[in-house]
Parts: sequence; structure tokens; C-alpha cells
Amino acid sequence: MTKIKNCKIIFTPSGRQGTVGKGVNLLQAARQIGVDIDSVCGGRAMCGRCQIEVGEGEFAKHGISSSATNLTKPNLSEIRYSEKRNLEEGRRLACQCCVLDDLVVDVPAASQIHQQLIRKVADNSTVELNPPSRLCFIEVREPNMHEPSGDLRRVAEALIEQWPSRVCVSKSSEITADLTVLTELQNSLRKSNWQITVVLREGAHIAAILPGLKTRILGVAIDIGSTTMSAQVCDMNSGEVLAVSGMMNPQIRFGEDLMSRVSYGFMNKGGTEELTKSIQNGLQQLIEKAIDQENLELQDIFEIVLVGNPVMHHLVLGIDPIELGGAPFALTLDTAFNCFAKDIGLNLNPAARLYLLPCIAGHVGADAAGVVLAEAPHKSEQISLLIDIGTNAEMILGNRHHLMAASSPTGPAFEGAQISAGQRAAVGAIERVRINPDNYEPMYKVIGSNKWSDSPEFQKDAQKIGVTGICGSGIIEILAEMYLTGIISEDGVINGALASKTKRIEKSGRTFSYRITDNIAITQADVRAIQLAKAALYAGFRLLMDKMGVKKVDRVLLAGAFGTHIEPKYAMILGMVPDCELKNVTAIGNSAGAGARKALLNLAAREEIEKTVRQIDKIETAIEPLFQDHFVRAMAFPHKTDPYPLLSRAVKLPYRELLDNTINAKTNSERKRTGRRRRRL
Repeated sequence: MTKIKNCKIIFTPSGRQGTVGKGVNLLQAARQIGVDIDSVCGGRAMCGRCQIEVGEGEFAKHGISSSATNLTKPNLSEIRYSEKRNLEEGRRLACQCCVLDDLVVDVPAASQIHQQLIRKVADNSTVELNPPSRLCFIEVREPNMHEPSGDLRRVAEALIEQWPSRVCVSKSSEITADLTVLTELQNSLRKSNWQITVVLREGAHIAAILPGLKTRILGVAIDIGSTTMSAQVCDMNSGEVLAVSGMMNPQIRFGEDLMSRVSYGFMNKGGTEELTKSIQNGLQQLIEKAIDQENLELQDIFEIVLVGNPVMHHLVLGIDPIELGGAPFALTLDTAFNCFAKDIGLNLNPAARLYLLPCIAGHVGADAAGVVLAEAPHKSEQISLLIDIGTNAEMILGNRHHLMAASSPTGPAFEGAQISAGQRAAVGAIERVRINPDNYEPMYKVIGSNKWSDSPEFQKDAQKIGVTGICGSGIIEILAEMYLTGIISEDGVINGALASKTKRIEKSGRTFSYRITDNIAITQADVRAIQLAKAALYAGFRLLMDKMGVKKVDRVLLAGAFGTHIEPKYAMILGMVPDCELKNVTAIGNSAGAGARKALLNLAAREEIEKTVRQIDKIETAIEPLFQDHFVRAMAFPHKTDPYPLLSRAVKLPYRELLDNTINAKTNSERKRTGRRRRRL
């Protein structure tokens, strides 16, 4: 009996290796070794997803010589595919070639199923693909008079036989199907000559039957904020983000903040239904906007993952959020939830499923759960503080040993509302501000121009786009600069005595204001609005620190669109973040959306966040006496326990360099020395 030669194969970039017998199909060899090369058509040279490249030459590290000749020559199926699809030179279809000798095989990114995807700047960890819905092309045996088995049974048998790596049951009777699948099954099988693509969900459920070969399956990760919404359309085969869209939350017209919308639903007959219809229609528009960018098809969408605050979470499902408007802030649903996308009015593929991440507490929602999933504080030894700043600030504090959550009613001031010249971030809004400490003259940048206002080029831009107001990041910077230059005191009072030194300080009734442009000024009421918002924010995280028994945090992560555009230095000056080294304060962008995408692409991530949320302790700030104490103290700039005494003095140039040194100083003695030096200036 002839002994079969063993061939050594090394797969890159995974680094997995093993031995297989000579003559084994390369796709099967890969799966035997644990390298899951993509193949929607089941090895029939139709989809082209199993493309590989063979390394040529001697590989001393592995002690082998690899060559394309160590594979069988292209067969007729592979040649036909190459002629129709123009297979790139040097590439082979793994499903059509067999191993003859040792090989080094490179699996391109497009052919990898469990590839590691580098997430965007706002989301810098990795996602391993394990999507809930997968495409499986099968050939179903035809019925005959001698074996009266049903079509569904034969489809299930074909799945188990042809896709053993994707089916997680052993018997055809354990595979289930939706009623819509059954009503279409016989017609689909016969019209497609018994060749169909099954949308297999979680390895045991047939969600849809598609005639012939289909290779595209899409999913959408959506973050519903109280102000804005964003969507990421992903290829469920590769994990690639194909399109991104964003829009204002259409519920804005019912109120800037969440409680205004809850009140609208309570005080107006049919108000809750109106709010629900508004957000559901908005989601449809958001998805269509993304789909249209890349000429994709709505019918290819089979998975939706949503995150949002508790009010948005309830309203999108048509649940009245009235109980969230008052103590004890009871949620109707705090666990993860699955349903059909059509159940919330989305016009996609009828089989499309919707998954909502669990809410953490009455005012700490699924969006905060998404941030936790993306940033993984529950896997770190460091004490992390995650803050998602919006009309309601959601905060998570802790590490792998213990996590605590709270929310704080910051209101819409940080987003420009309740500010006399405030506006949302749009072209023409002031977003960056600097004030000269010698003459108190302002210098600023607006959205739509990358020039400072004191440059000749800016004047050209200003004529085109105008200077229309000041957005959230601009408000933070202008107040911090006013504080640094002595225009406002620790208590937030605008110094009227400076009116004799600069025309920028103007009398405004019984108080004063600071003029930036002819039509934009910061009033005393504006300062108070920011003081109230930042005091609520500070009191929230200080309460969490008290409850956890920590005096400092190792890192601060600012999530959300607002957190992305805040300059951490200025947030620290105003006391919006705990006292820590500036380098450890980081903007992480739309981390809630990143968590939604992780849950979209990986079933294990859903299990992970559901388990983690159950272990988070929730603190209700509304009933904690210490919250009010911290709130009162935090009305000052930065706050009454200010470890940076130099920041409460008017300073002169070169104050910015000294400011950087002071904030980054590791000890109080270093801060005091720097402070004395600044005062001498």
C-alpha cells in the first residue's frame, strides 16, 4: 500500500501551519488547519472569494521550498472564471486546486473571514469577524417518488453536508426557518434549478432563501444620539465599511433635550406615536442616504444593530418613555433585544433583523454600553473614566475588577443651545478661540476655513461663508481663554473693570459681556449656563470616584462628536475632566457607533456586552446628597479643590507654554513653582 506524502503548508498573514496529505483540495486543507478562507459558492468556482497567492522560493524559517508548481494546474472551472472575471495574475482559486508539495500561501484581505480590522481613529482596537448572518450557496437534491422528504428537510441536509463549518447542528430537523421562507421555498427551488443561496443565521436558522448565487450581504451599525444620528454600512463578508452617513435627529423639532421630548409625548395626544414615527422615518432616510452613496441595495441588508440613550432606545421600539421622566426612572426593557427590522417600520429586506444593545440604567443607555464594548475598560487594570457628553452626560468609571455608571443632566449648553450666540457645529460657526493677554483681542477660526481671523486670507473666507455664531468647542475655548486672561474670575464673573482697558468688555444691563465680533458676544448669562453644565458633569464623575473609593483616574476618554472636538487642555482648565495628566485625556470619537459595529460583526461581542452590563453598578445621581455638594463646589473655575492655583491668576505671555508645563506637572510642588514663575511675569 502506497503511503500518501504529507505536505507542509504555512498560511500568511495568520501564521497558521500544518500538514495535509498530497492531493487534498487547498480550501479543505485551509479549513483543516484552521484558516477559514471565504467561499460563498461552496467551492464551485463561482464567487471568487477564495483567491490565494503562492509564495515563491526558499523559506528557511520554515525549512521548505514553495512554488506555484506545488499546486495542481488550473482546471476548466478555474479557467472559465478567470476569463469571465479576469483573475489577477499570480492568484488561484483555493477551491479548484490541490496540494502537491510544501507551500507558503498568502490569503489576501478580501479572502479572509476572520481578518483583523483596524478600526478608525475613534475606534482603534480590532474586530474579529463572526457575523450572525452568513451566505451559503447550496445545491439541493430533487424530490422523487421513492423518498417523500420535504423541501426544507433536503435544504437542511444540503447545508449540513456542504457547509459543515457554518452549520452548528448535527441533524436536519434542528435547522429552523421563518414562515416567509416556507411560503417561498418551493417556488424558489424550482425556478433556480435547485441552486439557492441560504441566509443562515447563527448557524441554525434559515432567515431567507435567495435564488441562484448571491455574494453580497450587508449590515448597518447605527448610533442614535439625541442630536445627531450616524450609520455605517458594512460588508458582512469582509467587515469593510462601505458607506457612512449622518443626519440630525428629526426629533429635534420636539425639543432640544430628552426630557422635553418625554414631556411632549405626555402632554400631546398621540405625541409618543409621533415621536416614534419621526425617529423610525429618520432611520430609513439615514440608511438610504448611506446606501445611495455607493449604489448599494436595500434588499442586501440583513442585519441592523442600534445603540442609543434610553429615551431613543424606547421610542424607536414604540415604547412610551414616560417613566424615564421621573423617579425611579424605570426602564421597560434593560436587556438586549432582537426583532425584525420591519417591526420598527424599516423598509429593507423582509428578513432583516434588528439587534439593540442592552441599556445600563434609567439614564445610561445602550450607547454607553457601546462605548464600553468598544473601549473595553472591563479588560484593563487602569482606572478609566469614559464620558459621553451630550444633553445628558453618561459616565462609566472603573477597570476589570469593578465598573460603575452614572448620568448627569448637563443640558444642551455644551452644544450651543442656551447660549446667546450659540449654534450647532456648521459652516460659519466659531470653533477655535485665542485671546491676547496683553490687549484682550480675540483671534478665532470658523468651520469652513482653516485660517485664523487675523490673517488676510480669512477675510476672503469670511465674505463667502460668514461668521454666524459659536459652537460647543468654541464656547469651551472662549471661556477657558477668558479665565486664563483674567476676563472672568474663579466664580465666573466678567470683570467690568477691564472695560476701561479694552472695547471688548461692554456694559450689558447690570452685568458685562465680552465682544468677539460685531454680532457675537459672550454674556454673563452664557457663562452661567456653561458653569451649570460643567458643574453637573464634574459632580457626576466625582460622585462615581467617591463611590469607588479612588482619588484619581489613570485615563479619561471623551466620547461622542462633542468630545472629539474639545481641546483636552481647555476642558481641564474649566474643570470638565478630573485632575490627571493631560496626555491621558483622549478624544475617542463616535465610540458608541464603534461598539455597534463590533456587535454587528461579531456574535461573541453581543454575549460579552450583555454579560458586562449585568455586572455594572448603577449610581442614581438624583438621590445622592454628595452630588449636590460636588455640584456647588464645581461652579467655580476649574473647581474649589483647584490643584492648579496659577490658573486663577491673570497671566501674560508666554503663558501658553507655562500652562502646558503646569497641567503636565506631576506634583503639586512642580505646579506651584511654575505658578510662581508665571506670576513674576
